[in-house]
Amino acid sequence: MTRHMAVVVGILLMAALVLPAAAFTSDALNISVEGNGDTEITFDYSLSWIENIAVFLKITDPADELKKALEGHSDKSVEVQSVSDGSATFLVEEFVRVKRTDNQTTYITPELSFKRAEKVLKEYWFAPLIHADFSPEETTISFPDGHEKQFQNQIEIPEIRYTIS
Repeated sequence: MTRHMAVVVGILLMAALVLPAAAFTSDALNISVEGNGDTEITFDYSLSWIENIAVFLKITDPADELKKALEGHSDKSVEVQSVSDGSATFLVEEFVRVKRTDNQTTYITPELSFKRAEKVLKEYWFAPLIHADFSPEETTISFPDGHEKQFQNQIEIPEIRYTIS
């Protein structure tokens, strides 16, 4: 570790002892389902100053962690489309199962749980410095016909079955 990096880490640790705990907040989760089951997922989040520094120092990467979580839920390849300071957008092919019969199409979204993310966070050395809220303030699932299903402050999103005639 370079001398400069050691000084920065030392200052961060001292500040963490003096200042209140940092907080990661999950602001919004938008799941937009396409007709073939491909899905665009946008996750908006807020990071505290200490978490922004951890990202800057490449100690952690929220987009990478979210990508891993999505791959774990779907067993599908996840493509990172864009990342900014407070948002990450992903494309997951065939994330939603599609069943077609006669004149109906049923979309089945997988159950999502953010409890595992909380468990993973606790394994990091800096976990005591952070208070994380992984339950999105608002989750919106949009289907191809414009129908939306919304959830407020839920750490687990149930499987949704939605049929279009």
